Amino acid sequence: MNPFTVDIPQSALDDLARRLAEVRWPPELPVEDWSRGVPVHYLKGLVDHWRDEYDWRAAERRLNAYPQYVTSIDGADVHFMHVRSPEPDALPLLLTHGWPGSVAEFLDVIGPLTDPVAHGGAAADAFHVVVPSLPGFGFSGPVAKAGWTVHRIAHAWRTLMERLGYERYGTQGGDAGSPISLETGRVDPDRVVGVHVNMLLSMPDSELGDLSETDQGRLAALQRFDVELSAYMRLQSTRPQTLAYGLADSPVGQLAWIVEKFFEWADVASAPEDAIDRDLLLTNVMIYWLTNTAGTSANLYYEGAEERGMPVQPVPAPVGVAVFPRDPFPAIRRFAERDLPSISHWTEHERGGHFAAMEQPAALVTDIRKFFGTVR
Repeated sequence: MNPFTVDIPQSALDDLARRLAEVRWPPELPVEDWSRGVPVHYLKGLVDHWRDEYDWRAAERRLNAYPQYVTSIDGADVHFMHVRSPEPDALPLLLTHGWPGSVAEFLDVIGPLTDPVAHGGAAADAFHVVVPSLPGFGFSGPVAKAGWTVHRIAHAWRTLMERLGYERYGTQGGDAGSPISLETGRVDPDRVVGVHVNMLLSMPDSELGDLSETDQGRLAALQRFDVELSAYMRLQSTRPQTLAYGLADSPVGQLAWIVEKFFEWADVASAPEDAIDRDLLLTNVMIYWLTNTAGTSANLYYEGAEERGMPVQPVPAPVGVAVFPRDPFPAIRRFAERDLPSISHWTEHERGGHFAAMEQPAALVTDIRKFFGTVR
């Protein structure tokens, strides 16, 4: 395992500044809202902030405040943060992001999880935290061969935790991090003591007549996603290489591709910044841009296309579920418990969306502490 420091060459930042100063903007379509995509007037304002006020070096210092490493697993480089708690009895916890996320998603929860006493919690709630970048994403960089499915990543995570010397640990994730965390519980049943997720997809069955009004609304949200919001997924699942040319060459294209998801999936009123700090959002985008991993991260969808829609398999370990109301993939408890009989914890939160660690870090930390308090 080799120590890693985020250290982007100044030439890459100068190149970005040049591109942001020479944007060729498309005409604004005859609407001012988000119904046809990211509005030009909104994106121009965000790009102005990116070019003139955002400080990547400050973001770099924040990332480098945590120990980071790179190791090779199954032919792929895996970057990860490894932050040990000052509490000797802390439980190891593996946090997994998804798309369009990165390790930056967890910057606001690492401190409270690893050092709860310093953040108003109890020493018994402490975790040693491991935060890897998915293969093909961010500082892990591209993978050399095809086949990096959820199952393969879960095996890599098992190897990673073995190398770190952890004999028992928990897993947590949202978006792609949810199925990966669940699958890690399946492939490493003797060591995974619990799995916590803040997104859970379970396919509805034919018995829908007795759904509550809340669950009917969640089913409608899933249907809306399938009809209206899933174009990105269909493209990344079929032609990730073609998409990569535009995103690798245009930082504004990369920004728009990601920021649309923060608008559609977060608990926002009028703009992503309603829910997520603007600079943290840009740090997340910067990780994709500076590592040139737009296409290699999109490839995760291609690799997982055959698995999508398959029935969820049981997990031996207890499972905790945190439901945030504005997530476009809302969990419906009846279907979830049908697929995962080991669900032992279920929380319905009042606010928040898909990016729980960025939108509602305190609520997510509390939920994680509560669930793992039952399995330590």
